[in-house]
Amino acid sequence: MSFEEDDEVVLHDDHSEYDGETGTVTQVMETMFGDATYTVNFEEGQESGVPEDSLEATED
Repeated sequence: MSFEEDDEVVLHDDHSEYDGETGTVTQVMETMFGDATYTVNFEEGQESGVPEDSLEATED
């Protein structure tokens, strides 16, 4: 599943201080391999270069 700007997502990354937190996608970047990485804003900051498989859509 791909995400777009303003989507609400949950980050799953054991190495991030935002692991398990909900944030908002603020930027979608395409790598030279055609994969997407994301910048996600959280209440306390942001995480850049997040791969798609580390994100989960929130339940509406």
